[in-house]
Amino acid sequence: MATSLKNLSDYNIQDVPDATNYKVAIVVSEWNEEVTGALCDGAIATLKKHGVREDDILKKYVPGSFELTHASRSVAAYTDVDGVIAIGCVIRGDTPHFDYICEGVTQGIAHLNVKYPIPFIYGVLTTENQQQALDRAGGIHGNKGDEAAITAIKMIHLNKTLQASK
Repeated sequence: MATSLKNLSDYNIQDVPDATNYKVAIVVSEWNEEVTGALCDGAIATLKKHGVREDDILKKYVPGSFELTHASRSVAAYTDVDGVIAIGCVIRGDTPHFDYICEGVTQGIAHLNVKYPIPFIYGVLTTENQQQALDRAGGIHGNKGDEAAITAIKMIHLNKTLQASK
């Protein structure tokens, strides 16, 4: 989580494994597109910076954050990716809808991590307002897309290391 003490885009580059030959899917919510587009751009730039070829990045769009779980599962079932990054943004409104969507997508992504042998990365912003979202999508708190990409690389690396040790 971004705070005044931690920027989402700060990481030690030496701590990130080489991601050459990794295949990563990014599933992006179209809702709050200004934010999710910036998050996706950040994730792609970070993946490429660490060796993932553009041809090895699969990008799919869904209408909203609730649909991220289904699309992430489908990508895992029907493609040959090493990991999936789910990118969305849910901004609190005046109804409990925020709580239901956030809980559903959080539990859904967690369930996929238990069910499938590849990592599913939670790149979903859950903010109080639009400005908080923008601050975390390339603004003063960095870009959660960067953080999600680094997490994906590290988790894929963990899987490949464990598979190689069998």
